[in-house]
Amino acid sequence: MTIRFPNASRYYDATRDAVRFWGHDQSTEASFFISTAALQQLAPGTPQREDALLAVFDRNRTRICEAATKVYGRGRFGISYDLTPANF
Repeated sequence: MTIRFPNASRYYDATRDAVRFWGHDQSTEASFFISTAALQQLAPGTPQREDALLAVFDRNRTRICEAATKVYGRGRFGISYDLTPANF
């Protein structure tokens, strides 16, 4: 149960008010969503604009992937996982 994040793709999903990114556990792909609130916690004062939120994600990718690994490792298997301010 080792999740990796080899795909650097990410995008802002306005319907979820979150940035979506993907992880891979062997041949299984999982979607992760980090909320705008969590991104703004990582970088207080960040405007709620797509470009600004993606920039925060890019600057904090390592920390975000570490948090995603912990959420994934809790054993609740699903197709998507949400990261909130509580994960940071």
